[in-house]
Amino acid sequence: MIRSGDTVVVIAGKDKGKVGKVLRVIRERDRAIVEKVNLIKRHMRPTPEMRQGGIVEKEASIHVSNLMPYCEKTKKGSRVRHEIDKKGKKQRVLVTSGQKI
Repeated sequence: MIRSGDTVVVIAGKDKGKVGKVLRVIRERDRAIVEKVNLIKRHMRPTPEMRQGGIVEKEASIHVSNLMPYCEKTKKGSRVRHEIDKKGKKQRVLVTSGQKI
């Protein structure tokens, strides 16, 4: 499960291998918006908020099946398992390194 704020690596597609932070998750469509990944060019018309129009680069959504949580220790993607700590709280743990997310 990927949540906003997680650091993820792209495992498939044109941006394969890129690492970024999840900005937003769209649960209804199983997609996420990741910082500096899947950039698209959008032609914007001038508006009162944006005085000068032009071509703007912004992040598009990417399917969550193409993302994997990133492990800082091993510098690779990792699967996630759930553990219950001593207080009875459910924690997400990276399988490769045992780090808590």
